[in-house]
Amino acid sequence: MTTIQYQYFPKNQLLPEILRQVVDIFIAQEHLISSQTNLLHSNDVLHILSEPLMALGFKVEVSKRLEDKIRIPVLFGRNGEMEKYFEADCYHPINNVVMEIEAGRAVVNYQFLKDIFQACVMHDIEQLVIAVRNDYRGHDDFETVINFLDTLYTSNRLNLPLKGILIIGY
Repeated sequence: MTTIQYQYFPKNQLLPEILRQVVDIFIAQEHLISSQTNLLHSNDVLHILSEPLMALGFKVEVSKRLEDKIRIPVLFGRNGEMEKYFEADCYHPINNVVMEIEAGRAVVNYQFLKDIFQACVMHDIEQLVIAVRNDYRGHDDFETVINFLDTLYTSNRLNLPLKGILIIGY
């Protein structure tokens, strides 16, 4: 039985196939990344998942060097030059998916909210994946994030410009 959990929003939509394949990658690497048995930083989790994600067509931030950063445009300036951008851990250019892998800061510093905001203003992004720890210092970050998104989607007071958000608990 897997400890990998996921929830797709909005709940009345079926998980797109590309995101199902992302979940399968997390499940396949569970023994290496599970927060219940490993104390990995988000970059370590990204490193473990990078090869299968790249095989799926994702661009993956393989290092913190400037040339390895993945910049998604937000604003365009003169002559169509990128004026403002946000960086992402992973990006699928064909399916317009951006992914962020979080560890300790996901809930404590509300990093998941920043991830949502940034994805909402990124050019041509349709889907967001946020991976969070199931267990962070005795707290269930996955449950906290999905409860927040449940409230957001159920209240229907704020409409996001994304087709969907997938939360994965690892």
